[in-house]
Amino acid sequence: MFHKAIILSLGIFALTGCDAQKKAKATPKTSEMTTNTTPDQKNGIVYLNQGENKFLKEFQMNVTFKGISEDSRCPEGVNCIWAGAALAQVEVMGISTRPMVLNLASMDYPNRNYRQSADFNGYTITLQEVNPYPKADGGTTALNGKYKIGISIKKAGKTSDSTTQ
Repeated sequence: MFHKAIILSLGIFALTGCDAQKKAKATPKTSEMTTNTTPDQKNGIVYLNQGENKFLKEFQMNVTFKGISEDSRCPEGVNCIWAGAALAQVEVMGISTRPMVLNLASMDYPNRNYRQSADFNGYTITLQEVNPYPKADGGTTALNGKYKIGISIKKAGKTSDSTTQ
């Protein structure tokens, strides 16, 4: 008799646990990917925080801002010989393509192989902004993880200005 009571109570606990799992699965979870770029998109520029991933529905493309691999921009309040450049690593992937990491620079400088734009899957992706700007007291090490970039995406071959040739 004692064994039947134990088995019955274990069965009730098991069924209660299954019911709780079904309710947890039924609750809709919010997706970590952003599918609507309207709040973060101004003047055709898509903004991404460091480590952020967005699916851009209008371009059928997933974009991830991996980080800044180099930031040699002249800090605020310092006189420099060269203005310097920031090099952002942006991973892009179309719905039927493999991921590709683009190294986009804040300025074109062919001697160091820096390009502000790159072509991917019929689109030209251009780095428009890199924020924040380094300061003299903290340098770029204080900015790790705090970077935010702005990129523009246009159909390849359509140039609206002379900088993306």
